[in-house]
Amino acid sequence: MGEGRAAPGAVPGAGRNVMLVVEYEGTSYHGFARQAGPVTIQGVLEAAIASIGGAPARVVGAGRTDAGVHARGQVVSFTFAGSVPTSRLPAALNANLPPDVAVLAAREVAPGWDALRACAGKLYSYTVLNRASPSPMWRRFALHWPGPLDEAAMRAAASELLGRHDFRAFRSTGGSAKTTARHVSRCDIERQGDLLRILVEADGFLYNMVRIMAGTLLEVGRGAMTAGDVREALAADDRGRAGPTLPPHGLCLELVRY
Repeated sequence: MGEGRAAPGAVPGAGRNVMLVVEYEGTSYHGFARQAGPVTIQGVLEAAIASIGGAPARVVGAGRTDAGVHARGQVVSFTFAGSVPTSRLPAALNANLPPDVAVLAAREVAPGWDALRACAGKLYSYTVLNRASPSPMWRRFALHWPGPLDEAAMRAAASELLGRHDFRAFRSTGGSAKTTARHVSRCDIERQGDLLRILVEADGFLYNMVRIMAGTLLEVGRGAMTAGDVREALAADDRGRAGPTLPPHGLCLELVRY
């Protein structure tokens, strides 16, 4: 996951500054950020905006989700040069977007506002299907975990991750963040039937941070680590002390706070 990696600023130009709330299934995309060749969320959004606005637009996202990661509440901003009223933008854009990407809401914002720089925090979820048999219905949205999980131990370990810490041990190589201290305001374990959700909210994220946090908590749940091990991993700033990086398909950007 690309939590915490910087996005380019908006390209100035005439027109309205618009904010969108976007939902997408990330399975078929090479992440949010535009790339040369692969299909990305930013790319299809910009193409849809150009098709109704008559001019190219540079979309700025609040978070750069990686390949296979989903979003229910991604926020983007851009300068719109077209004549379509802001209230009609969701319908107009959805008519030009693939079925796995949808604009939920649109509103005009102040000139110069962009979704990345204004962001105060984000909430992510990681979903685990915790039962013996896999589910064809959930295979794109949840990690299948057939074994038992000690949820009390997981919650105790999750509490160790709350507050401001150096999360160097919970970062994959390849991220561009210059600092590794982040404040985690929420780290909860919720169960609904066979589905176990790990919810993490913070003022910012490092590369793959949530997927590593979730992998660490699953290690605790299966008895391979303890809450004390998590505390020591934070103190040691050692990636080798934390758990594995879980696959991307269980991860979802739930909302962005401003």
